[in-house]
Amino acid sequence: MDNRSDIRDFLTTRRARIRPEQAGLLPGGGRRRVPGLRREEVAVLAGVSTDWYTRLEKGHIAGVSEDVLEAVARALQLDEAERTHLFNLARAATRPARAPQRRARTPIQPRVQWMLDSMTGSAAFVADGRLDVLATNTLGRALHSPMFDDPRRAANFARFQFLDPRSHDFYADWEAAASTTVALLRAEAGRRPHDAHLRELVGELSTVSEAFRTRWAAHDVRIRHDGVKHFRHPAVGALDLTYCTLDLPTEDRADLRMTIYTAEPGTPSEDALRVLASWAATAPAGVTLPRP
Repeated sequence: MDNRSDIRDFLTTRRARIRPEQAGLLPGGGRRRVPGLRREEVAVLAGVSTDWYTRLEKGHIAGVSEDVLEAVARALQLDEAERTHLFNLARAATRPARAPQRRARTPIQPRVQWMLDSMTGSAAFVADGRLDVLATNTLGRALHSPMFDDPRRAANFARFQFLDPRSHDFYADWEAAASTTVALLRAEAGRRPHDAHLRELVGELSTVSEAFRTRWAAHDVRIRHDGVKHFRHPAVGALDLTYCTLDLPTEDRADLRMTIYTAEPGTPSEDALRVLASWAATAPAGVTLPRP
C-alpha cells in the first residue's frame, strides 16, 4: 500500500505546530505564508538540504537511514509516540506493496482468561490494535456494560465512542477520551497499514462521524498506556480509575494488550467499584445493569 499521503500529512502537521522561536530560530521579517516552520527551516535544523527534505515530506521515505530520521524527529520535536510512528511509516514504505490483508481474530488462550478471572477487585480486559475487546473479566464487562449491548460483533471502543450517544455520558471528559481513541488507532495504522479490518473500521467511522474525521485528519498518535480515566457509570455513578496497559505476548505476534483498571484505596471510587463488583458477581447472566 502506498502510504505517501500519510507520511506527507503527518510531517506537515508536525511542522505546522512549531513556531520559529520554539525551534531557536529568529522569526524573520515579512509575513509568513505557512503556520509553523518552513520546509527550509526544518531542513536546516535536521542538517539536510531543502530539496531532500521536500522530497521526504512528499512521502519519499523508503530507504532513508535511521540517523536521518532521528535528525528529522529532533527537528520536528517529536515525542516518543510520534517518533515511533515516523519509523513505522518508514518501514511500511520500504516493504513491497501488497493488497490489504484480513487477519483472523487471534484466539485468546485459556490461561489468559484464567488470569483475567483471577482479578476480582480490578476491571480487566484484552483488546487488539483495532480496539476490539477480545476477552474480559466479570468486572471489566460490568464497567463497560453499555459497550456490550450488541451481541452480533465484538465490542469496540472506537465504535462505542463515536457511534453510540451513550458514550457522551459514560466518559466524563468525552473530548479527551475521543482524541485518545483516535490517536491509538492512528498509531496502529502506522504499524499495520495493510490491515483490511482496520481500514474498514476507519472508513466506517470517517463516513458517519465528523468528530472522528476531524481527529483522524490531525494525525496525532499515542502509544502511552497508563493514566487515570473518569467515568460516569450508569449503575454506580462517578468512577476515577487508574489504568495500566501491558503488551500480551502471543504465538502469532499479534498486537494484543491487557488493560487493568483499579481505584485508589480509601476513595469513593474504590467503594463504587466494590459495589459494581458485588453486583456483577451475583447478577444472573444477561441481566442489564440497573441505574443508580
